[in-house]
Amino acid sequence: MKETSHDEFIKSNSTALVLLNTRNIAGYKSLEEMVNPNTDSKWGNQFGFLHVSIPELSHPESLNPVSFVFKAKEIIKRKRNSVAVSLTAKLLEAVRKYRGPEATAQYIHSTLKNSSMTVSNMIGPIEQMALANHPCAGMYFMVVGVPQSVTITVMSYVGKLRVAIGTEKGHIDPNKFKSCIQNAFDMMFKATVTNSSSQANL
Repeated sequence: MKETSHDEFIKSNSTALVLLNTRNIAGYKSLEEMVNPNTDSKWGNQFGFLHVSIPELSHPESLNPVSFVFKAKEIIKRKRNSVAVSLTAKLLEAVRKYRGPEATAQYIHSTLKNSSMTVSNMIGPIEQMALANHPCAGMYFMVVGVPQSVTITVMSYVGKLRVAIGTEKGHIDPNKFKSCIQNAFDMMFKATVTNSSSQANL
């Protein structure tokens, strides 16, 4: 947005919808434990929503983009620890229980339409997997069919983190978007190296 000269884009606001897992994970359960009527583990997804207004990069922050990253981190940390996440999860469970899965899906879709992008993550296997005796070099996932313009997914696999980004076809120029992501990474990397060098010289 900051690289375009159109006032309508510069003045626009963007909201990210962050999906948070609300399931208490104390360890993986076997199939026998899951089908036990007295099990304390619930089936299906257990998650809540977190609406985060994407902060705009001002000119002073462009000189020190690391402070911009910490600012975004503080916003997410503050909202993640709020009671809203737990209440949203309980609301989804109540809608599913009393109105059924279709009503729950409609509510989730209406929430998705009111955001510009989605961020989701998943903890992947810590040991290498194989399909038909062929080792998997990497793994990622993508949520498709959502009404947002940008979808970002993060997944770990054997100690490595992979980030996948999906954009709305015909609305976002993928080459332009890729260039913006690369420029942002270069800015943060350069600022981090400069700050580290300055602290080492003190």
